[in-house]
Amino acid sequence: MRFKLDENFGSRTVSLFKQMDYDVQTVSEQKLNGSTDQKIYNICKAEKRCLVTLDLDFADVLRFPPQEASGIMVIRLPRNPSLSMLEYLVRKALNYNEKQSIKENLWIVEVDRIRVYQKPD
Repeated sequence: MRFKLDENFGSRTVSLFKQMDYDVQTVSEQKLNGSTDQKIYNICKAEKRCLVTLDLDFADVLRFPPQEASGIMVIRLPRNPSLSMLEYLVRKALNYNEKQSIKENLWIVEVDRIRVYQKPD
């Protein structure tokens, strides 16, 4: 599975993906900071990468169909978030991905659940 981390993730989050042997790139590595959501989405489509983001705008499946971008993972942090909470949510999602692939789906990863939007048949 290939992932693209949005610009709001740092090297510690990248290392979580690498520890689980995922192919991961960041928006920052490609010097795409400040790019529009549509541009980031289109790049993920072209690269066949699942987008990982904190931006709830990507939960709009009509605007950003997850099946066309190899999936979208939206991490929803609680109020007053910490780095350890972010890492917890990312680990939770990656562990879940070992059981059920995010490919072609939208996941909203929250503290107490992962909401899964699957592509319509």
